[in-house]
Amino acid sequence: MRLKVPTIQVMFLELRQLDIQYPGSPSPAVRGVNLGLRSGDIGVLIGPSGCGKTTLLRAVAGLEPVSGGQILLSQRVVSEKGHTEPAERRRIGMVFQDYALFPHMDVGRNVGFGIAHLPKAERQKRVAEVLELVGLTGSDARFPHELSGGQQQRVALARALAPKPDLLLLDEPFSNLDIDLRERLALEVRNILKAAQATALLVTHDQLEAFAIGDVIGVMNEGQLHQWDDAATLLPPRHPYPRAGMGVQVKRAGGGATSSGKAKGKAAAAAASSDEDDSSDDDSDESEE
Repeated sequence: MRLKVPTIQVMFLELRQLDIQYPGSPSPAVRGVNLGLRSGDIGVLIGPSGCGKTTLLRAVAGLEPVSGGQILLSQRVVSEKGHTEPAERRRIGMVFQDYALFPHMDVGRNVGFGIAHLPKAERQKRVAEVLELVGLTGSDARFPHELSGGQQQRVALARALAPKPDLLLLDEPFSNLDIDLRERLALEVRNILKAAQATALLVTHDQLEAFAIGDVIGVMNEGQLHQWDDAATLLPPRHPYPRAGMGVQVKRAGGGATSSGKAKGKAAAAAASSDEDDSSDDDSDESEE
């Protein structure tokens, strides 16, 4: 009789008791954070402005030193107190809040910026591949000002994916878009990341967006990570910050959660009446059905 050996899940990204404190600040911006992200998964950090989520993202990218704990990529320590591996050695791609496209370059040159070292034919082939992946085939000769906000966001994503990074970091990538486009694009980006088999970590303050795109979701507040779970485990939350809007179970194509008009209505109602009792919430749900 053979005994089954338990499978040990190796995390691609690990944060161990991570502290980040800015010089001159009386308290850490990030305190004691532990999390693990498997290869191919999409993690989302959600929390209010100033909670430390973007600071944490910058530390993972190698743009901020840590004051305690460790950051590991593929079981390799890349950040700890007194040591920060340079960002360019981490094979990380970033999508910024404002997209950071070069206005004087067309789409093709923007997307190919990070792979300029490749031979021209190989570079053009890769640019065509990622533009097809994000649904912008044939747009390589257009300029950023000729594109909609959603198209600009997809160009930024294509540029980040072009060098085939080990990890993709997205800093509030949908915040400049209107709410309806934001939710639809979150689903599109999830599909793109899954098609590219990318490992990604995204930060946002939008709860529905988090459930639309994330495999695992972390709740941050005041520099601490209060939860790090899949969507099903996260509902209902154990921490009071995300209560409004996170009590909505919604389905996403291929599993998980997404948003809808009905979900938005419930989320808004929850935000407006978070202190009401459970019976009034039940009555509201029945009336909507």
